Amino acid sequence: MSAAENNPLIGRTQGRTRPGVGIVHLGLGAFFRAHGAIYVAEAMAADGGDWGITGVSLMRPNQRDLLAPQDCVYTALELGPDGTTAQKIEVIENVLVAPEDPEAVLAAMADPGVKIVTLTVTEKGYCHEPSTGKLNRTHPDIVHDINNPDAPKSAVGYLVAGLARRMATGVRPFTVLCCDNLPDNGKVVRGVALELAGLIDTGLADWIAAEVAFPCTMVDRIVPATKPEDIETVAEISGVRDNAPVMHEPFRQWVIEDNFCNERPNFGAVGAQLVDEVTPFEDMKLRCLNGTHSTLAYLGYLSGYETISDTVADAVFADFCQYLWRTEIIPTLVPPQGVDLDAYADELLARYQNPSIRHRTWQIAMDGSQKLPQRLLGTIADNLAAGRECPGLILAVAGWMRYVGGVDEKGQPIDVKDPLADRLATLKTVEDFLAVREVFPTELAANAAFRAALSSAYEQLKSNGARASVEAFQHA
Repeated sequence: MSAAENNPLIGRTQGRTRPGVGIVHLGLGAFFRAHGAIYVAEAMAADGGDWGITGVSLMRPNQRDLLAPQDCVYTALELGPDGTTAQKIEVIENVLVAPEDPEAVLAAMADPGVKIVTLTVTEKGYCHEPSTGKLNRTHPDIVHDINNPDAPKSAVGYLVAGLARRMATGVRPFTVLCCDNLPDNGKVVRGVALELAGLIDTGLADWIAAEVAFPCTMVDRIVPATKPEDIETVAEISGVRDNAPVMHEPFRQWVIEDNFCNERPNFGAVGAQLVDEVTPFEDMKLRCLNGTHSTLAYLGYLSGYETISDTVADAVFADFCQYLWRTEIIPTLVPPQGVDLDAYADELLARYQNPSIRHRTWQIAMDGSQKLPQRLLGTIADNLAAGRECPGLILAVAGWMRYVGGVDEKGQPIDVKDPLADRLATLKTVEDFLAVREVFPTELAANAAFRAALSSAYEQLKSNGARASVEAFQHA
């Protein structure tokens, strides 16, 4: 019998007062449970308040089915280079499954006690066009939500419907706090919410525009997917069985625009940075961390590496990362006040090298059509506008093109997870890819220097393979 099977099930600490629910979270995945939920729990411990969380799964019952038997309590296991530390998290009060009971979700969002709705639904969850930020009005979920506003499917549909109920009952609106990796994430979510609301009720759109706050944020913590052996590790460390633990690195950062239309926890008391302008932090993280993460994911996977730490253990890839930061990424950035970007990049490499974090290249490679515009293409466009070449980032884009082709360098199939996967698999040439307007903005796709460099990089990958192309690049 394993340690997990032999141990009692994790549960609430006896005698501990449970808070009221003050937050509804859409998209209850591992990242939020390893990041935002911990900040909320620690803020309540530091400064009180009823900030319990109702989690909402927008698609599947998996999280509810794992968490409900253990009263929504779980373990957050910090994976440091020299050991592990377990933290018991008791901030989630219940979990709803939206497709099973949309009314329960809307009732929770309409509750006057709820002051904030947070979201981690991934880039594709906002049903927008990544290249423009506009609502994708042809998305099946958006079409459904326009015709069925009281029984939505999309995250944006739930936001609009929940706010509609509060407007109708005269209840103060909740703040919408996006925690996904989108540039100007609060502004993007505000834009798609207003666009959808306007298609349903122009009066509602006007009320949202006037009354609802959509702060921008920047979130940062590496959270690998939980594996069966992680459940055994938690059981051995904590002495209890936990079927829904989350793993995370020691580092964490949450930068929040201090713009709320209702109350909020004292996030500043537990290390979150409350600022007037998030953009410099956001650009720094999206380009330095997410940009190189995607680069390592595509080129590393094609080179046969399973994880980021495996990839940067190869000096060819570690050197490539350092080149990208120094030469192609940092020159496009305005550093946040008090931040040394070279030191930030050094810290990122150390985080990537943490052998305890088994962050799979395949996992990071998901949904690339949604991620490329903000992680790589914006940086490339800024370099080209400044007259700087950026062959390393262009090689990364070519790596994505090779990856979504669906066959690796050994001829084995790749399980490509992307909302455009079927369409991308049919594309044969660089010209075909550049015509995908959901990914490539018109101006960038028409840039002759970019087209030529991308074509060259793509042919090099086809001829020489990913690792050889990266190694040759270093010596060019």
